[in-house]
Amino acid sequence: MSFSLNLKDNPALLTDFCQFGMAYGAMGGDIASSTACFDLVYRDIPDGGGFIVSAGLSQLIDYLRNLKFTDEDIEYLRSTQGFGEDFLDYLKNFKFTCDVWAVPEGTPVFPFEPVITVRGPLAEAQFIEAALLMIINHQSLVATKASRIVRAADGREVYEFGTKRAHGAGSAVYGARAAYIGGCTATSNVLASKEFGIPAFSTMTHSLVQAFDTEYEAFKYYAEQFPNNCVLLVDTYSTVKSGVPNAIKVFDEVLKPMGVRPKGIRIDSGDITYLSKKARRMLDEAGYADCQITASNSINEDIVRDMLIQGAPVDSFAVGEQLITAASEPSLNGVYKLSAIEKDGELVPRIKISDNTGKITTPGFKTVWRLFDREAGKAVADVVTLDGEEIDQTAPYELFDPVHTWKRKTVDNFVARRLLQPIFVKGQCIYSSPTLPEIQSYCRSQISSLWEEVTRFENPHHYYVDMSQKLWDLRQQLLTKFSK
Repeated sequence: MSFSLNLKDNPALLTDFCQFGMAYGAMGGDIASSTACFDLVYRDIPDGGGFIVSAGLSQLIDYLRNLKFTDEDIEYLRSTQGFGEDFLDYLKNFKFTCDVWAVPEGTPVFPFEPVITVRGPLAEAQFIEAALLMIINHQSLVATKASRIVRAADGREVYEFGTKRAHGAGSAVYGARAAYIGGCTATSNVLASKEFGIPAFSTMTHSLVQAFDTEYEAFKYYAEQFPNNCVLLVDTYSTVKSGVPNAIKVFDEVLKPMGVRPKGIRIDSGDITYLSKKARRMLDEAGYADCQITASNSINEDIVRDMLIQGAPVDSFAVGEQLITAASEPSLNGVYKLSAIEKDGELVPRIKISDNTGKITTPGFKTVWRLFDREAGKAVADVVTLDGEEIDQTAPYELFDPVHTWKRKTVDNFVARRLLQPIFVKGQCIYSSPTLPEIQSYCRSQISSLWEEVTRFENPHHYYVDMSQKLWDLRQQLLTKFSK
């Protein structure tokens, strides 16, 4: 039996076993077919950042499009001796029929607003929880980390080099995709390059240098094989004493006679700020001012910022485990919660209450608006409303903090745009996914629509995510009702 990570193959068992138990338990009554609404929301932002970059929607679409149970799946579930034949027949004929709304990939989003909303039969909407969270949480986490590193690089290229540190094949391939959405320009992962059209980039390895008797011989061999893409790894022995001098010698003796300019060098260890300054001076004096310096070695956004503040003449960064695993905060707190359930033909709002205010859910079938300053084009706030509510763009609109309600602000001269877009209607996908470069470009433009105070790394400004008065009143009513 072979295993594939491709979500187009057979993803039905990519879930928690409890989802089958809940679906089976619901089959005994009408509740399984009752219409339910679920929201995916984030509770916080990793690394104390200002926003999350939403990613993974294309793979979620693949998953939902191909969600079915094979005969092999049915036999496995029968072997567990936990399910009746009626339920297994239901799974055999399973078809996803829900409606789905989502923010487009690359959209910066904030805590406590729906990023994805699913409406449909309870058994179906509940069943997809685990896979949905796995897909969206992972790619959004990596895309967010990539965005931070790319913004820290301040216009310099950032390459995704994390395959060897990724937590498995899916993490490597889909992580590379998410990193590209977040702003990385290339990946070292060949499969990701093939599957998603991401530019591939690499340099030579330390083992190649070690395989030759001398560093010079290794550099010479590599330059002869790849004259038009010659990036030499100069830190195997000593960056300053041998690596850069040997690189210059090969540039002079191999590339220059070919009429080819060297592409660059890479430094992968040591004090890269110090070494890059030394290397830059040596390259410039040798007539290779156009030879770029790439830095690697467990780099994250903080290290990138520090290097640039200290004047490191680095032209690009190759980032590995710190990006692909989001090592500083390797999980994203996205949750998928029931917000409404059908009763007597109507959607009845539902709420979860907790002593932890961050875990109290927002009830009802909702939509999300982003308000932009009409003159500056910058995002002012997001507003969560009940479905059917409209925001009057011709009149001033009062925002208020849903928790600290005395904090209020009135905005005018704004444009209101819906964030959630229809993706599936009754199980049929109606959404045309943009190309990956289009998603990356969209992400860049949407981040640029945020005020600088929101995008800064240290103590970013708290972006407003407010509720409409009608929604807030509903939430308070349910809090009062179920707190007695």
